[in-house]
Amino acid sequence: MTEKKRREPIEGHPFRFFDNREKYLLFVTTTSEKTVVAHRIGQELTHLKPKPPALRLFDAGMGDGSVLAHVLRELHCAFPTVPQLIVGKEISLEDVRLTLSKLADRLAEHPQTVVVLTNMFYSEAPWLTPKRQKEKIKWWDLPLEGSTAHDFNEQLESLENVLNEGWQTKSSPKTGNPIYVNPAVMVLYRSDHAFALNSVIPKKGSLPGEYDLVLAAQPFRGRTPAKSKVSKILRPLAQSLAVNGRMIVVQSTGLDPGMEIIRKIWPDEDPFLTPRHVLMMEIDRQLNGDDREDPIFSFEGHGDDKALFTYHLHSMPGEVTSSIGTSTMLAAWNAAVYVAQIDDRRINEVLQSGKYLDVTREVVQKHGGLWFQDESFVVVKRRETKE
Repeated sequence: MTEKKRREPIEGHPFRFFDNREKYLLFVTTTSEKTVVAHRIGQELTHLKPKPPALRLFDAGMGDGSVLAHVLRELHCAFPTVPQLIVGKEISLEDVRLTLSKLADRLAEHPQTVVVLTNMFYSEAPWLTPKRQKEKIKWWDLPLEGSTAHDFNEQLESLENVLNEGWQTKSSPKTGNPIYVNPAVMVLYRSDHAFALNSVIPKKGSLPGEYDLVLAAQPFRGRTPAKSKVSKILRPLAQSLAVNGRMIVVQSTGLDPGMEIIRKIWPDEDPFLTPRHVLMMEIDRQLNGDDREDPIFSFEGHGDDKALFTYHLHSMPGEVTSSIGTSTMLAAWNAAVYVAQIDDRRINEVLQSGKYLDVTREVVQKHGGLWFQDESFVVVKRRETKE
């Protein structure tokens, strides 16, 4: 399968990837995507082989923290006494705030947890070290007092000044996506476990890496070519793995009723240009090169039986077979254009008429609801790089 030709951005109007908060939050609250993705990630936990001093996890784009919180609950169940170093990358101040609101319970249930949040690029975040502006890095070491979720939540809610200072952004002149003004790192842990976690807590200038699990769920724009997705995102993430570490990659396929809605409005639309087999071939090329007899990285879980899974739009029982409410139609339309990453200019053109609601209602009633298909695969680091 070859990579398809991508649609070029409109000149002078760089596409702002997933930068509309209303679309994002509506999508999160009206679909089961976060829960289903977390369950898929949970299937990998039995394969983890952490080594002292801690199990290490890197989340390559936390979003609102829903997936991470779910995975942390499963990690506690699988490894209840193992210290954990959790590093999350997120550029959005609001998403970091939402993630913080979900951490108090995790710190209460699993006391030996260190959570690190950073706004750095994919090539920097796993090691908490910017390639440039090292002298401008803002680093907060924040031991939390107390022993209850209430104690921790009050302190996490008081970090607004840290977020406002550390998570300032500007627009990239190339992509329009937000990028950091200054690289920032926030380190959170329970003060009553600081002694035991001393070798786990990252220090400024240290290079964590060596992750047992890397989460790469939708970390890129679908239309981006495979070469760029791998070189800028998946390659550095894979290189941050420990031996036997696993990186799970999740992306949309477009083989679902959601894409049916899109093509009834834009017949030639094709936003998902790099199916998993194309990505795996490019990862293999960039990371293993010609070393086919003893590759450093291998792939698992990419057969259809394991790779493909679906999530759905929430709706009231019986609603899609009778009279579908306008709010449900708007949620369905929002989910379809969000997953397909349609830019606001084209959406606004369609909103001038009511056709989009008619199309959405037709597709939802045809399928008895609205669902989307994702695919996944796992990259495993088998050995260290030859010197």
